[in-house]
Amino acid sequence: MEGQDVKTAVAVIDNGKFGKREIKFETGRLAKQAAGAAAVYLDDQTMIFSATTASKTPKDQFDFFPLTVDVEEKMYAIGKIPGSFFRREGRPSEEAILT
Repeated sequence: MEGQDVKTAVAVIDNGKFGKREIKFETGRLAKQAAGAAAVYLDDQTMIFSATTASKTPKDQFDFFPLTVDVEEKMYAIGKIPGSFFRREGRPSEEAILT
């Protein structure tokens, strides 16, 4: 499903005695409404990165690009899946509620 907007870059990482791994960066296919997004493939594993901004013009007072990571704790991520909603999702911790 290659399109004219899809850009791909591939590199081979040589780890010496541990073998070679291929890393592929792809933009333009996923999260098209985000300000920027990339799908990164390391061999057969996939991770998706996306970044959004509040405005299209950069602020001059910053000499860096501030990023924020939002994380939600989920019980099923550690393999615990009980029955009801709060037991299934896990009640958010006090720290997660306050921040």
